[in-house]
Amino acid sequence: MKLILLGPPGAGKGTQAVRLAEHFGIPQISTGDILRKAVKEGTELGALAKKYMDSGGLVPDEVVVGIIRERMTEPDCGKGYILDGFPRTIAQAEALDEMLEKLGTQMDHVVNISVGDEEVIRRLTGRRTCPNCGAGYHILFDPPKQEGICDKCGGKLIQRDDDKEETIRARLDVYRHQTEPLIAYYEEKHLLRTIPGEGNMEEIFSAILKALDKNPAKATA
Repeated sequence: MKLILLGPPGAGKGTQAVRLAEHFGIPQISTGDILRKAVKEGTELGALAKKYMDSGGLVPDEVVVGIIRERMTEPDCGKGYILDGFPRTIAQAEALDEMLEKLGTQMDHVVNISVGDEEVIRRLTGRRTCPNCGAGYHILFDPPKQEGICDKCGGKLIQRDDDKEETIRARLDVYRHQTEPLIAYYEEKHLLRTIPGEGNMEEIFSAILKALDKNPAKATA
């Protein structure tokens, strides 16, 4: 199974990607992870990506697509994969289509996890991190025993800048302008399945499986 996960920041794409990867026995391909891996391993495309990352610039689509293409041809992708964080724009989606055509394959499904802006803000603004040991908490869903204090090391918890409301609203604006158009793009290709993302993790996971196949066991074949 070859699957793309779409959704706004805070929709739970990463969490569901991990669950789906375990369920179907296929790898999760996270753009950020493979970029960092390519840079660490010093591949030709990784070295090129590093130049842009070191200067604070965006890695060009052709470099990202090239690195993803390399990842897709690794043996563990033989049964399929889950793309998490790619594509982000129509241009990237078109480049992905072209690449898949050259590889003689195509995507099976695109799952859009739909979550409203206010729910995204509630989820992300509630996150707290311990700068000392890296432990993470959520003031609503996973609070520390003592408010503002890390359970593990006693450090003072902080809210990261990218979890502040004004930053999240800016990220949502970028999502609406750059990534949300992919919903219509894949709907036109009859690949899109939209899942309500406002429930617990198990409910959302079950809804995704149901949307992918009425008989999930069949989808693993």
